[in-house]
Amino acid sequence: MAVVSISLNDKILSELDNLQESMGFSGRSEVIRAGVRMLLEDFNSKKELKGLVNSVLILVHEQRYESVITNIKHNNEGLIHTQIHTHILDNRCLDIFILEGEGKRIREMVNALQISGKMDYINLLVT
Repeated sequence: MAVVSISLNDKILSELDNLQESMGFSGRSEVIRAGVRMLLEDFNSKKELKGLVNSVLILVHEQRYESVITNIKHNNEGLIHTQIHTHILDNRCLDIFILEGEGKRIREMVNALQISGKMDYINLLVT
């Protein structure tokens, strides 16, 4: 098995240790491997999106990054049926999008949000 080194800030490292303990993982590496497997499974299922797709996209981000969401939203107006936007604790925003359109275009929108690096949370639920 290959050994990979990663850098984590103190907050994430503390949360990783808490997750390890509360879920009974034998070590940090097991937690990381489980997380990578989940991310790969999610990615692989979404890369297969084809044809007309209905979905719900949930985002949490800092309020100061609203312009990033606005730009991506304007580039994908044809996909967005409904958007709900509200402010939550710590100057953060919660956005819920109801999307309908070609699976490839929905995937591209989600990818643009993910690679922006400005999202605290992103989840695409495909119906």
